[in-house]
Amino acid sequence: MANEKICDGDYVLIYLDARRTYMIKMQAGQTFHTHKGYLKLDELIGKEYGEPIKSSLGIYFATLKPALTDYIMKSSRNTQIIYPKDAALIVMFSGIGPGSRVVESGTGTASLTTALAYYVGPKGKVYTYELRPEFQKNAAKNLQRSKLIDHVEMKSGDVTLGIEERDVDAVILDLAVPWLVVPHAYEALKPSGILVSFSPTIDQVVKTTEALRENGFVFIETIECLMRTMQVERGKTRPNTMMTGHTGYITHARKILKPPVQETPQVSPQENTVAQEEPLEQEENSEEMAEEETA
Repeated sequence: MANEKICDGDYVLIYLDARRTYMIKMQAGQTFHTHKGYLKLDELIGKEYGEPIKSSLGIYFATLKPALTDYIMKSSRNTQIIYPKDAALIVMFSGIGPGSRVVESGTGTASLTTALAYYVGPKGKVYTYELRPEFQKNAAKNLQRSKLIDHVEMKSGDVTLGIEERDVDAVILDLAVPWLVVPHAYEALKPSGILVSFSPTIDQVVKTTEALRENGFVFIETIECLMRTMQVERGKTRPNTMMTGHTGYITHARKILKPPVQETPQVSPQENTVAQEEPLEQEENSEEMAEEETA
């Protein structure tokens, strides 16, 4: 398989070191300025990913093809994003894959939407609900940049009032009141479908778990993922002092079919009268037996 070459219009991750990376779009005739000198983008077009490029000050940068985590972390943000550590677990717990149909709310910056669309493609679909048009507009730009927008249907709507889709594989919630959506998620999911909810506070988790128990879900579990990187250097290897701590709680559950409601047998007035008289007859018989024994 031939190595991929950088083309005009592609996005490239320019790497100086672990703390300084830049996601830029290749445009002929343009330059990209950094504190280590500027880069002529014409010199990158036509080269293979991974080749170095030298700045005007003689500093070498690496050119990398953006990975899924790069598109998430470099999203244009107007809301908080879901970090890759949480997105990865959400994808795994949801059980989705190529061809899956997924409902998501809310879209936000589309960081999680990007991950979901990546894993359901090319034949699956993510139906993502968002109330605020300015968030939708920004999310669409992020999805276009990652070339995943064709796997996404962006919808305006309040999922606390209902979900239009049916027989979906998973429902993913990232909103303030997920417990209000649980009954609608049950109707939208196929049997054994999976609901995953991301919430920053434990009070939200408690209300969501109660709603799941009341609405035909089992295998309910809540986890928290903490991530700590390591400083690796011979003789000095240790955990980094800074870490990504609490971001949110992930609650996941599976839909089961509710047993049919059994109707209470209807008792006729005559049967009800007989049922009330029987204890009296039994009492009379008991009294007669007691008198015979005394005699």
